[in-house]
Amino acid sequence: MEISCDVQGIEEFQAAMRQFDSGMQRQVHSALVSWAADVKALAMQLVRVRTGYLRSKIYAVIREWVAEIGADATYAYFVEMGTKRMRAQPYLYPAIQAYLPVLEEIIGWAIEVAKREAGF
Repeated sequence: MEISCDVQGIEEFQAAMRQFDSGMQRQVHSALVSWAADVKALAMQLVRVRTGYLRSKIYAVIREWVAEIGADATYAYFVEMGTKRMRAQPYLYPAIQAYLPVLEEIIGWAIEVAKREAGF
């Protein structure tokens, strides 16, 4: 299960990343990795634990400037969203929501640096 969030300015962010030199790209990538790790850690704190399997299957990966955060357990969706017989026990969505302002700061900072380097 993965939760997708559309963040305003993501296309501009990805274009800015292509303009950066490799040192700046590493710096921004490091900030994204740190952000994703923080989201994963919070999700692991929020998830209800019976056996620990679901918590162990929560992941965070950065691929091509996109953070993928989710859980690989077959029942992860049902815990997050609930069923007719079980109330939802969200853990991914609240973790992402808590850290969205930080992600917006990272994206805004990267875009501003790219604009300055391009002379705008």
